[in-house]
Amino acid sequence: MTETWLPSLITATPQEGFELAITLSRRGVKYTQPDVEVLKQLRPNYANSAEALTAASQVVAINFQTVAAANGYWRK
Repeated sequence: MTETWLPSLITATPQEGFELAITLSRRGVKYTQPDVEVLKQLRPNYANSAEALTAASQVVAINFQTVAAANGYWRK
């Protein structure tokens, strides 16, 4: 993918930061597995797996930590 879609990690609010963290996580999956049909085939496997959902939540949390650090949320 060559498009520039992330000009900054700076967001106006923590809510926007969390939404950015979700976007980062989803984009990571898209970069890792660019075949949409394969993603659709795999979805039932992880959609019903507590372990897979927990792992996905961990990725979002890590991305939110990154966005929060960039925005200094803990200082506000």
